Amino acid sequence: MTTPTRLKLVPLKIVLMAVTLLTGTLGAEEVGEFVYKTTPQAELKLYVHFPPGWAEGQRRAAIVFFFGGGFRRGSVRQFLPQAEYLARRGMVACRADYRVSSRHGVAADACVEDAKSAVRWIRSHARELGVDPDRIAAGGGSAGGHLAAAAATVPGFEARGEDHSVSSKPNLLVLFNPVLETGIARNRPELAKVWEKISPNRHLHRHVPPAIIFFGTRDRLLVTARQYMAKARQLGLTAWLYVAQDQRHGFFNRSPYREATLWLTDRFLQHHGYLKGQPQVSFPRDVRIHLADSTVDTDFLADQDTAGQDGE
Repeated sequence: MTTPTRLKLVPLKIVLMAVTLLTGTLGAEEVGEFVYKTTPQAELKLYVHFPPGWAEGQRRAAIVFFFGGGFRRGSVRQFLPQAEYLARRGMVACRADYRVSSRHGVAADACVEDAKSAVRWIRSHARELGVDPDRIAAGGGSAGGHLAAAAATVPGFEARGEDHSVSSKPNLLVLFNPVLETGIARNRPELAKVWEKISPNRHLHRHVPPAIIFFGTRDRLLVTARQYMAKARQLGLTAWLYVAQDQRHGFFNRSPYREATLWLTDRFLQHHGYLKGQPQVSFPRDVRIHLADSTVDTDFLADQDTAGQDGE
């Protein structure tokens, strides 16, 4: 394997660690740590999980995850299990740090700018990272889900000094109880002056990429996902909304819903040519999750009898 230490980017740190996934123990995983953006408040880093067999110049699918925390706080470690799993499945999986109000004194528009910068940085360095620049997914939870969606929908908020000829838009969206209508939290100081400009539901257009959205039925933000689906249908977009019965905000962070949403994410990524073979995590039999809405006929849950088989 050509190791990430040979990248011309020269990562700040390569961590070799024994990784225990949802399905068992891997050998060693390689994680590169890169500064993707320097701001007046801080250097912002990407933590890049390289898959087995990785080599510079490959054209692997990639995904970047943004943590949740209401634009106020949060940890880049939130999507560590998902990033580890998808790297084991063959993707280049990234976790992005970004500015938040409690640490950097910024409003939510700065968070949107950082999310766009992260996607652009990955695309700009696709060859060195072994990534296909036309297969970069973005995902996240809550505020992080908002950032992934905003990168695909909201105009503007492109950082000065970057090469704007390189698109900051992701090609696919994986959204865990995202804030799709920021008006629902307009009284928060992080959103008070910018909420209307950065609301994904207010900026949907015909070129928004396919999305899979996860929510619990006891999450007050679910209504914003139903609004998204209605507009997506009008615009001819591709989107799925999966809902977990009696679950609250953040349900996907814990078992068995972490495994269930990861299994569905795997199927979604397969459907769009980002992964091959069967999921390497089993679909839990004790979860109540169903397809609540879809703009297409496919229901990934129809294939759950094949879950748990080895991938290619």
